[in-house]
Amino acid sequence: MTHPAARSLEQRIADTRTRFGRDEDVWVSTGGSKGPYLVPLSFDWDGTHFVISTLLASTTARHLVENGMVRLAFGPTRDVTMVEGTAVVILDEELDAGVGESYARRNAWDPRKEPQRYQWFRITPVRIQAWREANELAGRDLMKQSQWLG
Repeated sequence: MTHPAARSLEQRIADTRTRFGRDEDVWVSTGGSKGPYLVPLSFDWDGTHFVISTLLASTTARHLVENGMVRLAFGPTRDVTMVEGTAVVILDEELDAGVGESYARRNAWDPRKEPQRYQWFRITPVRIQAWREANELAGRDLMKQSQWLG
């Protein structure tokens, strides 16, 4: 089987930014004292941070409050983007209306209008990797220490 040529760093960064602006959902991986947890969630991307919202009583919310560590996985296994990040709680009174509106518009759903209480989180990417095939593994890092490479 022949695979496409490896993309340049610039092309991978452009493709990744397009994915962040286009995709609707992301796999969110967290871990806590009772072990790892993986769940699909909707998100918003402002060009710098991701915003997610999940039920206040959820395992994901509990883990993020406990340690703030998160991994996000976008796309299929043959065109994956992995994000390691740190999450901070956005308290209800600190949730900027523009952030809530942007999230609701992007996802056609507004957690603020649900009867159950949802918790909001702002995720700062620390490391981003993207690859399609083995020929892109060597250059898979696109961001390190919250700084885009290249």
